[in-house]
Order: sequence, then structure tokens, then C-alpha cells
Amino acid sequence: MRAIAVAIAAEARMILKTEKERPMTRKVAGDIRAGLEEAFAFLDGTADKTKYRVHVPPKVNVRAIRTKLGMTQEEFAGRFGFSIDTLQHWEQGKRQPEGPARAYLVVIDRQPKAVQKALHMT
Repeated sequence: MRAIAVAIAAEARMILKTEKERPMTRKVAGDIRAGLEEAFAFLDGTADKTKYRVHVPPKVNVRAIRTKLGMTQEEFAGRFGFSIDTLQHWEQGKRQPEGPARAYLVVIDRQPKAVQKALHMT
């Protein structure tokens, strides 16, 4: 991953050198370089963490996540630590998951095996 980023940064530097007469290209190359520098800082652990925020969507389709995993309500609730009543209320639209539960559901949706491994359920 880092090798790819280094290659892209080198390409951005080449664009800056060869396209100085084109202000738009120079700006785009500069933006790419700035983004890569931020990514390197984040990877190296030197980034200012106060500049980064976690994006938690305002709504999560719990039923879609559960069916994507091929689980019944009982299996999903038991596997990931939800009560069956809570899960049913979410799926029926009677209630919405609060912020931490939405974040957890997003992680379950994107990395279900990692969550199960973390919960020692591999």
C-alpha cells in the first residue's frame, strides 16, 4: 500500500515539474500530494488525530445487514450481542439504533468476520 502511495506521489511530483504552465494541473497535483502526505502521517501515527472524525451514518438498514450475512434474527442478535426485541424494533422501524450501535452495525456490515474474531466466535 505504501509503495503504491510513494509511486503516486512521485507521479504527482513529475506532473508538478512538467506542467508548471498549467495552473489547474499544478493545483490537482498539489492536492494529491497533500492527501498523500496526510495518509503517510496517518499510517505512521504522526497525524494530528484531532483533525479526523469518524463518520457514523444517520441511519442504518439493520435488516439489510442481517440478510446480507444470511442470518435469522435470533442468530444475528445472539452472535453480535443484541436483544431480539431491540433487533425487531430496529427492523420494523419502531426505533433507530443510537450512535454507538450504528457505528457497531457499520463495522458488522463491513467486517463481520473481524467482529466475530474479536468476540472470539470464529
